[in-house]
Amino acid sequence: MEQAPALVESENSHPARRDTCRPSPGLVMAGGLALTLGLVAAREVARADNDVPFPQGYREWKHVKSALVGPQSPFFETAGGLHHVYANEEAMKGLRSGSFPDGAVLVFELLATVEKAGVTSEGSRQRVDVMLKDRRLYRESGGWGFERYVGDNERESVLTAARKAECFACHQQGREHDFVFSRLR
Repeated sequence: MEQAPALVESENSHPARRDTCRPSPGLVMAGGLALTLGLVAAREVARADNDVPFPQGYREWKHVKSALVGPQSPFFETAGGLHHVYANEEAMKGLRSGSFPDGAVLVFELLATVEKAGVTSEGSRQRVDVMLKDRRLYRESGGWGFERYVGDNERESVLTAARKAECFACHQQGREHDFVFSRLR
């Protein structure tokens, strides 16, 4: 397994933003503002196929951290840009304790960057990776469901069952923190 670049690797970040670990950073799942209400709401919006719904309103949740992966990084091709991690209230409990309750949703947002006159700012949304904690639905993956939405698409997820298994395999590295890479600063 690839080692994370120094820019991204720290106690506060996902070990590698690469194409095979598609959730991200960490990391994040659920659909709708109802998810902020916790487990009952999360179960109500979870689709029958166990895909994790798009997390509507995630930018109103707690912002956990940001990172910039630039052209000098070996991960730039698949994960270059500005990374933001957001957490709903249940996920915040897990970030504080290291054990995430059902209903926890973490969102990893990857944005392109635009540079003009020495100022780098956010560009278009590249993807949104989501992790949703539900021990009943996702028993085989440590209680976590993984999903990815590309660009501005909020309806169709892109992860196959095999890719979701790869996500969980990568997140095994974060076993001591309930399979989550992000930490509070």
